[in-house]
Amino acid sequence: MSDLLGPQEWTAIMLSLRVGVVATLAALPLAIWVAYILARKTFPGLQLLNGLVHLPLVLPPVVTGYLLLILFGTNGPLGGPLNDIFGVSFAFRWTGAALAAAIMAFPLMVRAIRLGFEAVDPGLEEAAATLGASRWRIMRTVTLPLVLPGILAGGILGFAKALGEFGATITFVAAIPGETQTIPTAIYGLLQVPGQETAVLGLVVVSVILAMGALLVSEWLARRMARRVGRK
Repeated sequence: MSDLLGPQEWTAIMLSLRVGVVATLAALPLAIWVAYILARKTFPGLQLLNGLVHLPLVLPPVVTGYLLLILFGTNGPLGGPLNDIFGVSFAFRWTGAALAAAIMAFPLMVRAIRLGFEAVDPGLEEAAATLGASRWRIMRTVTLPLVLPGILAGGILGFAKALGEFGATITFVAAIPGETQTIPTAIYGLLQVPGQETAVLGLVVVSVILAMGALLVSEWLARRMARRVGRK
C-alpha cells in the first residue's frame, strides 16, 4: 500500500479519520436525544422534526454545503459570532469538514438509534419505575444498556458516512491539502491530473477497506440487537 500512496495521500487519509471521529463524537449525543424523542414522544411538530432530521438525506449535498457556507461563513449569522466571540472558525477549515460530515451523517445515526429505542420493551422500564427508580436512573440503568447496540451501530454508520462525505464538504471548505482535503476530495483532485491513477487506486482501496469494515461491524451489531429482541 505504501507504494501506491505518497505523503499527500496519507495526510488525506489521516485527516479523514480525524474528521470522521470528531464528527461522530460531536453528533452522537444529539442523535441519541433526537432518536429518543422520535421513538417515544408525541407532539404536534413531531413529523416536522422527523423531516428536518432526515432532510440531509434527500437534499443534494452541494445544497447542504452551500447552506453551511451561508450560516457558518466568516460573515454568516452563526459563523460570525462564533469567530468573533469564541475564535471558532469553520469555513475552509478542517473543523468545517467535521461539521459538514456530522450533519450528513446525523440522519443515519438517528435512524439506527431510533430502532434501538423502539426495540426496548416498555414493560421493563415500567417495572423499574414501580420499584421506585427515577426517570434518569431508568434511562441510565435499563434503557441505554438495551439500546447500546443500536447506538454503536449508529455511531459506526455515521463514522463511515463521515469518511465518505464529499459534496457538502467540498462546497463548504473546498479541498485544501493538509487542511480540508479528505479522501473523497483527494480522489476528485487526483482524477483531474493525468498520470495519478496509482494514487487514486490506493485511496480507493483504503476507502473500500474502511467502509466495508464499518458496515460489517454495524451489521453484526444489528443482528445482535435483533436476537436480543427475539428473546423477549
